[in-house]
Amino acid sequence: MGNRKEILLTGAGGQGLILASIVLAEAAVNDNKNVVQTQSYGPEARGGASMAGVIIDVDTIDYPKVTKPSILLCMNETSFNKYLPKVDTDCTVFVDSTFVKGPFRDDYQIASFPITRTAREELGREVVANMLALGVINAATALIDRHIFRDSIFRLAPGGSGELNQKAFDAGYHLYEQGPEDGIGFSAQTIK
Repeated sequence: MGNRKEILLTGAGGQGLILASIVLAEAAVNDNKNVVQTQSYGPEARGGASMAGVIIDVDTIDYPKVTKPSILLCMNETSFNKYLPKVDTDCTVFVDSTFVKGPFRDDYQIASFPITRTAREELGREVVANMLALGVINAATALIDRHIFRDSIFRLAPGGSGELNQKAFDAGYHLYEQGPEDGIGFSAQTIK
């Protein structure tokens, strides 16, 4: 399983996690990897539960659902409480401290970043927090070549917002370089 990464992106409907998973999946394909992307969201659409899974591997993927996440993103408290108990302690967990508050359990690899707050304060648009989160995750894990990722963001961003979404992705790298607010410090080498 060394090259296989299973990623769960979780939060509320309206936070753009389905789009983020599609961008991640396309970027992985463009980086010559095998990919499967799945999604589910509550009937409320905006505000309801939202979860998207992406499996990235250099080998054949024989089952389409994420079963053992190596990376979990929680963009709100509800998703954190729901999905943290479902992952192993060696899963790297990214949380948006705008909505998910610590202190966090020591037996999990949890890193807290002010994702939505940064999108609002630095870019003037909370709606790009999803791309900012992808920037944080990719900076920490080196899942996809950064330039390939930026190209996919530009192509898939809705309604001419490609440059803004690329800026958000780059802001995620900067946020990662500043380090987490709470939780572990880690680098791409510590991600299993």
